[in-house]
Amino acid sequence: MDRQTFRYLACGGSNTILDLLIYYISYHYLLKEQPLPVFSIKIAPHIAAFMMSFSVSFPMGFALSKYLVFQESNLQGRVQLFRYAVLVMMCIILNYIFLKLFVEWCHIYPTPSKALTTAIVAVFSYVTQRKFTFKTKQEEY
Repeated sequence: MDRQTFRYLACGGSNTILDLLIYYISYHYLLKEQPLPVFSIKIAPHIAAFMMSFSVSFPMGFALSKYLVFQESNLQGRVQLFRYAVLVMMCIILNYIFLKLFVEWCHIYPTPSKALTTAIVAVFSYVTQRKFTFKTKQEEY
């Protein structure tokens, strides 16, 4: 395993654990499994907990990828951030699609479905970050 792949797995894995930990604490202890009232609407507790954990894991994931995993990228930071945001949105959509597919159509239990989905999306994310989000721009002569 090359150094970049190892760093990606280590950073991505630790960021995923952090995300799950924040989600769990937010859902069970901060929100106490109750909806979050925002102005005149109530946000479901599992969605509010996702928003809380995402607000930490998104910038943390970007910083880890930019400064530890894909250090050789010479694209501007704002370009990387935009591309990372697009990738994260694509990953959220892929998570939804694969979970629906595995649980509702293939009738696989949710936890193994989530594990399989995470593996597929992690490979997609790594390749996309390496080839698109944090790629090295060719110097023009």
